[in-house]
Amino acid sequence: MKIGYKLSSEAFGPDELVRQAVRAEEVGFDFVEMSDHFHPWLDEQGHSPFTWTVFGTIAARTERIGLATGVTCPTVRYHPAVIAQAAATLALLSHGRFTLGVGSGERLNEHVVGPGFPQSVRERQERLREALEIIRLLWQGGYQSYPGKHLRLESARVFDLPEQPPPIAVAAGGAASARLAAELGDGLFATEPRPRLVRHYRQAGGSGPRYAEVPVAWAPDEHTAAQAVLRTSRWFVTGWKVMSELPNPASFDAASSTVREEDVLGAFACGPDPQRHVAVAQPYVDAGFDHLVLQNAGPDPDGFFDFYQRELAERLRQLTPRDSGEPSQAG
Repeated sequence: MKIGYKLSSEAFGPDELVRQAVRAEEVGFDFVEMSDHFHPWLDEQGHSPFTWTVFGTIAARTERIGLATGVTCPTVRYHPAVIAQAAATLALLSHGRFTLGVGSGERLNEHVVGPGFPQSVRERQERLREALEIIRLLWQGGYQSYPGKHLRLESARVFDLPEQPPPIAVAAGGAASARLAAELGDGLFATEPRPRLVRHYRQAGGSGPRYAEVPVAWAPDEHTAAQAVLRTSRWFVTGWKVMSELPNPASFDAASSTVREEDVLGAFACGPDPQRHVAVAQPYVDAGFDHLVLQNAGPDPDGFFDFYQRELAERLRQLTPRDSGEPSQAG
């Protein structure tokens, strides 16, 4: 079991994100994952630095910890040729520690460049397939062209390529995207503990790492942690269908205005009890995920790092699926 830490680029500025990544390495996390947004989810969060610049600095300031985008949309705001170049460069600077996480995107971040975010999920998936094919093509080396239905490439070459291309983890919310992850990706990425996603991925031939984000919020007491979630991260409770469609932070504020503390307590591991954190992580392990990303929405990142190192790391690493016949920490 690999354990990662989510760098919230919506909630912290670039210097603080770098500091947290260095601290995550010090306390033993296996990797850090960072979202790739243009806007925060809520104005209250107040940040949205450029992920690729921040990751370049993190690569220079760390030695061991893995890096992953969680996730980049290479179809609207970025052309896949740009992402192919960016990912290759980061793989070189990190000496092979980078994983490119990709997905079909959210309106929140992609509509800003003008042409608009595709209305249909089908077109978004078509675009993602074409983007993956373009990225793979460019990583083969040499000059490449691609006459896609939605995306095109004309006589382009990425000159600085690592000996081994970085692995690609594809975000999935259904059967079609899980199969795409198996076909054109090297791993699966998800935000919900849904066994069917892993099953579809495996049935389509997928055998790579399976990433999932686990919602947690550390604070000295449960109420303080839950209130921090309500201030900055209540949008998480609305679910992916809402999250992918809304255009700006004001929309997320309105859509999540009725979220209550009890809703937060039902979805997040809030407070200082390690067993509650383990219990929230367990369904992701049961579903077949083997790379757990702790998405801490609590008010004190350093308190969370100390808590993780002291009380949580080994408990999470020892988790096994409850139907495996082996002992489980969750009880």
